[in-house]
Amino acid sequence: MSEAAQVVAQSFVRAINRQDADAVAALMTEEHRFIDSLGAVVTGREAMRAGWRGYFRMVPDYTIAIEEILSDGPVVLMLGVAQGSYAPDGKPQQEKRWSTPAAFRAFIEDGKVAEWRVYADNEPIRRLMAGG
Repeated sequence: MSEAAQVVAQSFVRAINRQDADAVAALMTEEHRFIDSLGAVVTGREAMRAGWRGYFRMVPDYTIAIEEILSDGPVVLMLGVAQGSYAPDGKPQQEKRWSTPAAFRAFIEDGKVAEWRVYADNEPIRRLMAGG
C-alpha cells in the first residue's frame, strides 16, 4: 500500500498547492482529522473544506515543497518547506512572505487522506500577523 498511499498524499499536496479547497476536500475521508503544529484538531471533511478556504484567503499563494517522502503502509511522511505570503487583504505582498521547514504526516485510508498532521514552526507567519 505504500506506493498507492504516496500517490494519494502527493495528490493532496498538489491540490493544496493549487489552493483548491474543493479538490483537497475530495481527497479527504468524511471523518478526516487535521492536526496542526500546536496540536489543535479539526475533524470532518466539511469543516476542513471551510478551513482550507479561509487559509487560502489569508495565504493565497500557500505552497508546500516536498523534498523527501517516506512511507510505511498507510502512513506517508513528507519533509520539505511550507511557504506563502500573509495577505489579510487577499493580495500577496513580497514583504509579507514567509517560509519554514515542515513535515507532513498523512494517514491514508481507502484511497483518501484520513488524517493530515503538520509539524512546522508557525512563528514566521505569526510575526507577520502581529505586524512585526
